[in-house]
Amino acid sequence: MGHFAKVLDGKVVQVIVAEPQFMSTFVDTAPGTWLQASYNTRGGVHYAPNSNEPDGGLALRKNYPGLGWSYDDQLDAFIPPQPFASWTLNADTCTWDPPIPYPTDGKEYIWDETAKAWVPVDNPS
Repeated sequence: MGHFAKVLDGKVVQVIVAEPQFMSTFVDTAPGTWLQASYNTRGGVHYAPNSNEPDGGLALRKNYPGLGWSYDDQLDAFIPPQPFASWTLNADTCTWDPPIPYPTDGKEYIWDETAKAWVPVDNPS
């Protein structure tokens, strides 16, 4: 099975699972372009199924797409919506980077856009 995303005006409007043979003969008269996607691709890395272990497979179009995601034809990448205005697009992974890296102290945090800071979950502002 393969995964395919329909893109219209730079936005993902549909994602399906289909045999590649079906897609080669599928006639879709609605506007948009179908692009193959990789279910196991995240941040430009292909992972083994049901795993967080890279497996060296083809990292197709940087990320597995979702509805409403963007498709950048220059980068040939699916890009998730920007979570916060202060976050910037990482062109290598086509994911969004916060202005301050996530803390590595083992605690859980949420992003506070007003403060532009990570706030511990047990003490959000």
